[in-house]
Amino acid sequence: MMDVRQATTEDAGQIVEVMKNAEESGLMLFNPGERNVTATQFEKVVEAINNKNNSAVFVAVEQDRIYGYIIVQGDTPNRIAHRAYIVIGVHSESRGKGVGTALLSHVEEWAREVGLQRLELTVITYNDAAYHLYKKMGFEMEGVKRSSLCIDGRYVDEYYMAKLI
Repeated sequence: MMDVRQATTEDAGQIVEVMKNAEESGLMLFNPGERNVTATQFEKVVEAINNKNNSAVFVAVEQDRIYGYIIVQGDTPNRIAHRAYIVIGVHSESRGKGVGTALLSHVEEWAREVGLQRLELTVITYNDAAYHLYKKMGFEMEGVKRSSLCIDGRYVDEYYMAKLI
């Protein structure tokens, strides 16, 4: 049974491993192998994010193994404190098995509890699986960030998506 809970600093090592695995897909912000973060460094990131009232790191766990993560970064100026940007990563062994759905559902419930009104994300236009997951979860495309990323020497677009909650 998949459980979604707030991450702790003890989860940092497993989160870093899932991050590296997700980045191997070529569909994340960092190129495969580009991010060189250690578990110790990421412990500080988890702690800093979780110490904000409109930000958090959550993990999808089954039998003590982390299969996915979602980072919710809230803003601080009052005019934008109602919104948060999310980044999600799922281990390749777990894609298409409900991990992303569980993480997004949990974050939406948590966001309501902490008073967030809007969740935002970006997705590479050809990442069909992620795009369809976000649409299924109620995110709407608000625009296209043209030539937003340079992947293998080629400029690619991202969809800018959001969900009002």
